[in-house]
Parts: sequence; structure tokens; C-alpha cells
Amino acid sequence: MKTIDSFSFAGKRALIRVDFNVPLDKQTLAITDDARMRATLPTLNKILQDGGSCVLMSHLGRPKEGPEDKYSLKHLLDHLKALTNAPVYFAPDCIGDAAYTLSAHLKPGSILLLENLRFYKEEEKGDAEFAAKLAKHGDIYVNDAFGTAHRAHASTAVIAQYFPGAKCFGYVMAKEVANAEMILKNAERPFTAIVGGAKVSDKLLILENLLNIADNIIVGGGMAYTFIKGMGGEIGNSLVEADRVELTQQLLNTAKEKGVNLLLPQDSVVADAFSNEANVKVADNMEIEAGWMGLDIGPNAAEEFRKVVLNSKTILWNGPMGVFEMSKFENGTRTIAEAVAEATEKHGAFSLIGGGDSAAAIAKFNYTDKVSYVSTGGGALLEYFEGKVLPGVAAVMDEAENA
Repeated sequence: MKTIDSFSFAGKRALIRVDFNVPLDKQTLAITDDARMRATLPTLNKILQDGGSCVLMSHLGRPKEGPEDKYSLKHLLDHLKALTNAPVYFAPDCIGDAAYTLSAHLKPGSILLLENLRFYKEEEKGDAEFAAKLAKHGDIYVNDAFGTAHRAHASTAVIAQYFPGAKCFGYVMAKEVANAEMILKNAERPFTAIVGGAKVSDKLLILENLLNIADNIIVGGGMAYTFIKGMGGEIGNSLVEADRVELTQQLLNTAKEKGVNLLLPQDSVVADAFSNEANVKVADNMEIEAGWMGLDIGPNAAEEFRKVVLNSKTILWNGPMGVFEMSKFENGTRTIAEAVAEATEKHGAFSLIGGGDSAAAIAKFNYTDKVSYVSTGGGALLEYFEGKVLPGVAAVMDEAENA
């Protein structure tokens, strides 16, 4: 793949699609997690050190009707200055004469942050004319926003056509794609995939694809109860997708046919309400009483899953084991996080954490630095493992692969 290492940016303006969709405090609008901003620093530093300049474009939040102050990227400006220690300017629009003047006069070693792309509906529509207007800001197009690579938006896919011979991946994108490809095609065995979350329907395609490449698939979270319901279990008030019950049994049969070890939790921490103040107890997953709901995997399941993870050489984790945001139901997810970190640090496993809730869990339990890689793109990584072509990747790869 063609990365920024393929170019010298001396005297060039790099137009970089970054993923600065960071969470802000609702009251102060201060950044509460800057991981996505920090992730792109190696890309920015390489370009600046080459003697180039950086024009950054991103979205923030989901503005519905044009500009909204709470979604303005100006709230990121001071922190970006502190992170880069470089001259940073802000364009109060992403297109238009004022923005073009700023980017045209940007000096080497400097950064220009454009206003929120999604203040224009044309961005999400993938409008070619809007993409052409954005393209005026740079000499080389760099896509470093894996978190939005599954969207065929103007700035993530359509814009690449305006940079023939001058488009590439930044380090974030390159690493994300390389890690995903390694797991899909060259995973060291045993390969264990841990899949959690609320609904089977959200993870159906990834489960089907993983059945072709994984040795072990651990299923946790709310989605497990749909499987257990199909096996004849009494699941009380636990989450269930009635229209997916039959499908889960097909997945279990396919796993058996392919020799894949698909593990479901034996027991659960159950509660009489969806609350951290609820009464809790441990129950066998085939015998959860009416009025009780499973909100975390139980101790037996946690120990069984832990042993499988520790015996793995490649680990993919996408989705928590329970409602880990509540302290009473965090143990299962914590146990998995500990096991993934231990397998990585002590046994040399490669571990890829699939963004979203899994990344939040790893961060909550302070294991971010003890796993191999934490993806910046939950939805994008999920679609990659579903076997889908990501528009933001394909737009750069087409030329890169033929270069």
C-alpha cells in the first residue's frame, strides 16, 4: 500500500482526512478523550518534518441543520496546538474564499484546521462537486481516518479521484489495514475471536466470517442469551432477539461442521433490574428465573474464557461481556481485558482491540498499553471483518496497488 513514506512533502500542502470526532464535555465542551487526535501525530510530524504543511479536515458529532457551535472544531484548536507544538490556524469554514486564502498561504511547518465537514450535507452525500472544492486545499491527499473509512463520503472516498498519483494512507490507516489483513489472512494459531455486545443482528456478518478463520469464538454480552434461548434455556428477562433464535442455532451447527470451538457462557451475573443498585446473584444460563436478567457473564464463564484467551496466539476482541459501565457487572469484561493483556505481555500473543466499547473497556481497566493495538474505528473495523470493501480504503488502494 502507498503510505506517506512514499512521498517527500517538502514545500507541499498535505490535505489530510483525520478522525477528530472526539468526545466533548456537554457543559464545558472540553475534550474528554483525545486518543484519536494523538493517534494521528506521527503522520502530522512526518509531513511537518519533511518541510510540508498540513490542512486537516474532519467531522465532529452529528450536526443536522448546518453549523452548530457545539460541533465546531474550534473547540479542538488549543489542544491541537499543545499536542503538535506547531503554528495552528483555524478556518471558520471548510470551503470558500477565506478558507482557500488561509490554505494557499500556509507556510511549511504549519497546520490549518478546517471547520466541521458535516456542516455541509454534501459531505455525507458523497457529492463530487463538494469534494472538488475540498481538493483545492492540498497538493497531496492523505487519508488517515480509519474510523470513517466505511463511509463513502466526499472527504473519505470521492475526493481521492482529484489526486491522481498524489494520494496515500497516513500511518493510522496503514497500521489499521495491515493489522486487520494480518488477522484475516495470516493469524498465528490458535486464533481466538471474542465477540460481545447486545445484539446478534449487529454481529451476524462478522460471526459468519470468523467461522472461516478462527479456532475459537467466544460469545458474551446480551447477544449470548439469544443463543441460549435457541438451546432451550430459560433466560428470564434477559435480552433476546426472537427473530434471530433459529439463526443462532445455524451458527452453532456451522461451527461444529467447521471444527470451530464456539463458546457460550455457562453462567451469568443476573439482576432484578437494569441498575447498579439492583439485587444480584449468579445463575446457570439454562435456568435464569423469571424477573431476572443476565447483565454479565458469571464466574465460571469468566474462568473458562480466560483459559482459552491465555492459550491463544492471535486475539481479536470486539464487544464487552456485560454492562461493564456499572461496577456490579464489570467483572466479566475486566477478566477478559486482564487475560488479553496477559496473553500479549507474557505469552507473546498479538491482540487487536476492535474500537468502540472494547477500546473503552481496555482504557477503563488501564490495559491500553498492554495490548498490541487498539483500533480507532469500531464500525469500520467491524465492516472490514465482515468482508466488506471500505470505500475510504479502496479509493486510495486502487491506485496504490497498481503503482
